[in-house]
Amino acid sequence: MYKHFYNLKENPFNVTADPDFFFFSPHHNEAFSHLTYAIQHRKGISIITGEIGTGKTTLCRMLLNNLEKTIKTALILNPSFSDLQLIRLILKDLGVECKQKNKFALIDALNDFLLEESDKGNNVVLIIDEAQNLRIKQLEQIRLLSNLETEKDKLLQIILVGQPELTEKLKQTSIRQLNQRITVRYHILPLERNDIERYIKHRLSVASNSKVHVHFNKEAIDEIFTLSGGTPRMINIICDRALLAGFTKDTHTITKDIIEESAREVI
Repeated sequence: MYKHFYNLKENPFNVTADPDFFFFSPHHNEAFSHLTYAIQHRKGISIITGEIGTGKTTLCRMLLNNLEKTIKTALILNPSFSDLQLIRLILKDLGVECKQKNKFALIDALNDFLLEESDKGNNVVLIIDEAQNLRIKQLEQIRLLSNLETEKDKLLQIILVGQPELTEKLKQTSIRQLNQRITVRYHILPLERNDIERYIKHRLSVASNSKVHVHFNKEAIDEIFTLSGGTPRMINIICDRALLAGFTKDTHTITKDIIEESAREVI
């Protein structure tokens, strides 16, 4: 509705995990660097946590888009399956066919695939999003998958991405062996005040045709920080409604009053 008014080619504040809009805040940049390091150095199991709406899924998609062609990937977005179904999904995403459906045959097929890729000089990465939903039995299966290795390297790099509850779950005694195998850990924090201003400008720039015809003044940015707590998803929700409000008021300047009015409608 407001795209032409602000000279935009698309909505800048969608809440979908679009890697084109990924913003390298200091925290997200560190998380990206941690994952890149873990993959390149074949560290086995890594964990990325963050509160709801902090950009974890977007980070995953950005990572996938920037990996070298020699790195094969599988992305599981919803791990609410049995441990057997989880292995089947991993194989399917990697393009591995296995006629037999029992667990032994599936793991054997995965191991053969990993060894073949390793012989070619390739690496294989498994990313499991919403990993806080994994049950203990599934987490134990992931530990067993991490055993697939040569004398020198881990054949499968596993990245668990989830909310802070994942960290607490991994502290349970029954899966302490898995917790001990996690070599890279990072917790994504919300954006700082200065990050929010750059975040908004970044998304507007990506979504614009050329020059953006909208400005969020300082007081508006301060209010967004206060109301959102620096959570990107909440920033997007507030800003999207603020652009609509600005359009209806026929103004290209988003003020604190507009932010407060918009927030009352969406929070």
